[in-house]
Amino acid sequence: MTAPAAAKPRIRLVLVDDSEVVRMGLRSLLGNDRSLEIVGEAATVTAGVQTCLRLRPDVALLDIRLPDGTGLDVCRQVLAAVPTVRVLILTSVADDQLVDEAIRAGAHGYLLKEIDGRGLVQAVQDVAAGKSILDPAITARVMQFVRTGGPGEKNIDSLSPQEKRVLALIADGLTNKEVAVQLGLSDKTVKNYLSTVFEKLHVTRRAEAAVLYAQQKK
Repeated sequence: MTAPAAAKPRIRLVLVDDSEVVRMGLRSLLGNDRSLEIVGEAATVTAGVQTCLRLRPDVALLDIRLPDGTGLDVCRQVLAAVPTVRVLILTSVADDQLVDEAIRAGAHGYLLKEIDGRGLVQAVQDVAAGKSILDPAITARVMQFVRTGGPGEKNIDSLSPQEKRVLALIADGLTNKEVAVQLGLSDKTVKNYLSTVFEKLHVTRRAEAAVLYAQQKK
């Protein structure tokens, strides 16, 4: 007889939101999905950072507005100490500047609290798998901000054909490893291509480059 396949490890989550009602709702919603496990929660920047550093979750789900700072403060401090943690911002704030700051802080996703339960579960799973997520409701706003908010010309026509192929796959949500397999390249080569793409487009994050590609592709 064939041995049964080992159960896939659950995605370990930490919730950081100053509203107890919101945290209860998230526990009820996300805790019912068998692929997820909520291992900790916090209501402040200080407690959020301490909880993430102690538990080292797969994904930290962060609100922007916290009593002693912002979720972006948590994001920066946690990623500086534990870069393997994936950060997903979940907020009611759809502000162009905050979205850009979240991307620059290293967040791997930015969602509005209007998202439905199924969409949130999928977003957590996607972020844990290495993808970048941006709420559709603010994509157009971010495109405009990225187009006008940074220094230098940001035109994908400056990229080589191979650089465009790499960027197209990144924009589709593939990880570096998946891009490497798709194009028959090594992980290191893909990383080098991305570094060049970032330099040419005057961006620092995958999400920024993906937004530019989505805006400018023909």
